[in-house]
Parts: sequence; C-alpha cells; structure tokens
Amino acid sequence: MLGLLWHGSATLLAPALRLQLRRRVRRGKEIAERLGERQGFGVARPPGRLFWLHAASVGETLSLLLLLEEMAARDPELTLLLTTGTVTSARLLEHRLPEPLRHRLVHRFLPLDVPGWCARFLDGWRPDAAAFVDSELWPNLLAAARRRQLPMALVNARLSPGSAGRWRLAPRLARQLLGSFRLVMAQSEPDVQRFRALGAPQVSCPGNLKAAAPPLPADPAALAALRHALGERPVWLAASTHAGEETQVLAAHKLMARALPGLLTVVVPRHADRGAAVAAEVVAAGLPVAQRSAGALPGPATAVYVADTMGELGLFYRLARLAFVGGSLVPHGGQNPLEPARLGCAILVGPHTGNFTELMGRLLASGGALLVNDAATLAATALDVLTNASRGENVAKAAAETVAPQHGLPGQVARALLELLPAGAGPQGRA
Repeated sequence: MLGLLWHGSATLLAPALRLQLRRRVRRGKEIAERLGERQGFGVARPPGRLFWLHAASVGETLSLLLLLEEMAARDPELTLLLTTGTVTSARLLEHRLPEPLRHRLVHRFLPLDVPGWCARFLDGWRPDAAAFVDSELWPNLLAAARRRQLPMALVNARLSPGSAGRWRLAPRLARQLLGSFRLVMAQSEPDVQRFRALGAPQVSCPGNLKAAAPPLPADPAALAALRHALGERPVWLAASTHAGEETQVLAAHKLMARALPGLLTVVVPRHADRGAAVAAEVVAAGLPVAQRSAGALPGPATAVYVADTMGELGLFYRLARLAFVGGSLVPHGGQNPLEPARLGCAILVGPHTGNFTELMGRLLASGGALLVNDAATLAATALDVLTNASRGENVAKAAAETVAPQHGLPGQVARALLELLPAGAGPQGRA
C-alpha cells in the first residue's frame, strides 16, 4: 500500500516538482541546461555493454573512483553511466575523474522518483546492470528496474540504527525494495545485521570503499602560498561544518585565543554556498575574517579564514594538522573522518556520528579521535592538542593505523559487479 501511495503521489506532484527544479536553479542547486536529465531526458546510450552506477553526492562519488577504474580495466569494452544527485558532485567529477575514464564514462543527473521520468530514463539508457551506493532507495525507480529485470547491487551499503528503525515501520516496503538487489555489500558487520533484519538477500561485508580511496589531493602551489601567509601561526581546522556548528567553533576560538595569541581558525563549510553567511557570522562575533572564495589569503590580523571553495579540503587537512570534523556537534550524523586520518590530522568529533558509527567507534577506542560535546570542550581539547606536540602526534598516528587502506577492496567489488552483467548483453544493450 505504501508503495502504491508513493507511486500515485509522485505522479500527481510531477508539475510541482518541475517548478521546484526551476527554483533550485536560482539557488544554484541545479544546472538550468541540464534540468531535462531530472525528468529522464538527455539519453545518449552508446553501443555495447553499459553498467549504471548511482552515487548520491560528493562523498559517495569519491568512494567510487577506484572502483570505476577497476571495472574499466577488467572489461575494456564496458561503458560506465554514473548518475549523481547534486551539482557539487558533478563539478567534482570534472576535476577528479581519472583521464583514462573520461572517454569511458558518461555522467547524468538522476531523474527524480516520478514513475514516468524513471521509465523514460531506463527505457532510454537500457543499462545491462546497475549498482547503487550507500543507502539510495528510491521506490519508483527500483520498482521500474525490477519490472525490467535489471540485475542490481547495493554497494558500500550503510544503514544507521535510526534509518533501520524507520524502515521497520514499513517492513513490507523495506523487504520489497531490498529484494530488488541481488547483492548487498555492506560497509560493516552492524550494517549487515540491520540489512538482514529488514529482509535483504545475499548480504556480505567486504569493507568500506571509502577506506580504499586515495588521500584528498592538494595543489602544491596553493599549499605553499598558504603556508607562506601563515608563517608560524598556530592553526586548526573546522571541516565540513553545518549550520549551528560555526557558532560553537567561533566561541571555541575566542576561548583558545586567550592562551594562543595569533591563533587562526579555518572554517570549511560543508556547502560552499554558505560561505557568505558564515563570514557574516564571524563579523557579527567581532572577529576579523577573510574569505577564500573572494581570492583572499589570511593576513596577520585574520582570526577566522572561511574556505568556501570546492575541492580544496585536502589542502586544509595538510595545513592544519588538527581538525574538528563537522556534522557532529549538530544532529546530522557526522562527516567522513577517513579523510583527515589519512592526512596525519588529529581528529576531534562531536557526539552525533551516526553516519560512521562503526568507524568512529574504532577511532575513539584506539585514541585516533577525541570526543567533544560543546564549545567549551572543543576549546579545551583543541588547546591541549595544539600546545602538546606529542599529544597531537599520538592521536594522528592512532587514527592513521586504525584506517589503514583496504587496497584490494575496489578490485573485489569490481569482480562482483561485473558478474551481474548478463552473458548475452548485445551491442545495443538490454531490450
């Protein structure tokens, strides 16, 4: 019944969704000339075998890069269709997609979950197999794929306790959606148990693809310029922050600056388009600010540097050596702690880390991350690390050891996905 209600509601709401897409263009959340893709248009299916992968946003897209390379290397005739749901992920691909994949991969935005739009997408592209990343479960899209008998997998699958609890309120729908996948490859053993409890077949735990991803890159010239601008100043980073966290970070800065003259706090908002709002909050707090999107470097008097640009987080993890990982002082679930751990940062996190429960449990247990609860504990812990070199080194070392790369994982997952391709897939794909 819930599936039917979703189907009918999405169909009725299609005109309103078209208006919403146009509003999102004005807010920079969609690309005007590519709005048709959100309705299943923009098909340009090449001949031969086509494997479709979907990643919701930036983190999921980055986790796929090595997997995509492995799939392309193992099947030289295969074309990869990658769909994402955000403008930021599409722009990131333009910069991070490895050169050998550029003529083998097609990017499109995922159509919204309207039955007619999903049907147009699937009938146009006719993928031979598909894989969804993380926990992307769109009822109408999955139902349309099932009707077309499309072999599918859910990879790097994650299901938080909260999400699992909500799905238990609709057990039949959960079982039907998860039954769409021939394979579910989970990030952790607790995820395995939650997926099995909801009725997913063939659940395994090969590991977390994000643990196999290479360290975030950084432009050497930009890094050198920032280091020159900073000199010997003490620096710490608040990375991937969400609304409400900057207030606590600024309060922590004021507490720390009393003991650390010249302290620079670098704030990288999770969404770069919040940069102006974050800078305005810094000014309202009475602190001198510089904004990277305006082309500024931090000057001697700058107290807070708002790094509101895309694709430069690796630069600031290398610069700071101490990072608070955002989305964790507000009930968002936390951002990816693997990125700072790989780049030698001591890590601070708040209590809300449900997006990475298993990983954060290991990091906290090993001493590779330190827990803070508010501005006061954030300031005290950060100050302890910044003024005690061995303390920071020990935390960073424990983090690096805890998240040692899983080098063979992309190849293992690639083999499993390629086995989904039907043996008889013809030159024009599935009928």
